[in-house]
Amino acid sequence: MHCKTFCFNGDRTFEIHDFDTKQTGEYKNKEEAEQQHEAHLTRMQELQDKLYAENKEALLIIFQAMDAAGKDGAIKHVMSGMNPQGIDVYNFKKPSTEELDHDYLWRAMRVMPERGKICIFNRSYYEDVLIGKVHNLYKDSNLPDRCKSEDIFEERYHQIKNYEKYLYENGIRVIKFFLHISKEEQTKRFLERIEDENKNWKFSDYDMIEREYWDDYMAAYNDAIKATATGHSPWYVVPANTKWFARLVISEVIIKALEDIDPKYPAVSKERKEKLLEFGKLLSKEY
Repeated sequence: MHCKTFCFNGDRTFEIHDFDTKQTGEYKNKEEAEQQHEAHLTRMQELQDKLYAENKEALLIIFQAMDAAGKDGAIKHVMSGMNPQGIDVYNFKKPSTEELDHDYLWRAMRVMPERGKICIFNRSYYEDVLIGKVHNLYKDSNLPDRCKSEDIFEERYHQIKNYEKYLYENGIRVIKFFLHISKEEQTKRFLERIEDENKNWKFSDYDMIEREYWDDYMAAYNDAIKATATGHSPWYVVPANTKWFARLVISEVIIKALEDIDPKYPAVSKERKEKLLEFGKLLSKEY
């Protein structure tokens, strides 16, 4: 299992520059990993069905990454076998005018998962301590001056930690993935998007602009992960240069989170079982 290897929950140091984005664990090829991944999908389906039926806890899965790290593909691939009735997916792009008129957690708060559901955030409130930090967006915001101190990001780390603790204490588990690719791998994937006409739509001028801030983003991720990694809401830094390995790790972590919840089908009372037997007899006569 790779859950412990890539898990950062505050009990050990994390330095982003020491992390090997190319590693693939004990797997030597895609075929071997995909066989294991198929087994993972079956297990996730079973656990999701119980989570939905029990209707006690929810799971929030956050994906953060640099451009071209494979968030969309990972979400599509890993969640492909899940029952869509129990899954919600939200993409957090540039905030709307309405969202900017609220606190930075508001747009996430309003779409938190219901009990029994799995919710996926493709980017999240962490954008406010990532792109917000890299570009110092708070300086041009409509916040009152008293909220624009030099400690704003330290304060937001603290707020996020408290918010995730609040979610955990109210039945919502949070797991956070940072799909970590190297700058060289991003170059390769950008070139593929330019050279393949079917992928041209994936590439934007903005991608090139943000690439110039690579080192600043690495520092922002490093700070955010170290400041907000906790036992109840850990970060998983996933080596994502190899897509098939990243997807395998993600599925392992999700299974571990669901197994920790340990959902069960609701128990049926003796009286209800007797009633069901009566219904069964009536239906058998019609069959």
